[in-house]
Amino acid sequence: MSEYIEIETESGDSPDEMIFTTNVILAEAGPEAYDSPEAMEEGSPVAQALSFVEGIRRLHIDGSQLTVIREPDAAWHIIAADISAAIRDFFL
Repeated sequence: MSEYIEIETESGDSPDEMIFTTNVILAEAGPEAYDSPEAMEEGSPVAQALSFVEGIRRLHIDGSQLTVIREPDAAWHIIAADISAAIRDFFL
């Protein structure tokens, strides 16, 4: 694992979707899909770490990529900052 966590973002297919790509593997056992924060709380350790990020409606984890669907009234800059912090805290 790298001692530096890199996270890049790109817009998804809708205004409520964003894709986060990291330099670390987030889902080693295969793709994971969560339809709610409550489902994330019961999921993999990475999903559990992200379940505390307010504004996430749905989450898909595949390899080193997260696809996030936000709640309609949530601000991307806050979600992105919280996701970045959660991932860094988890891996470092």
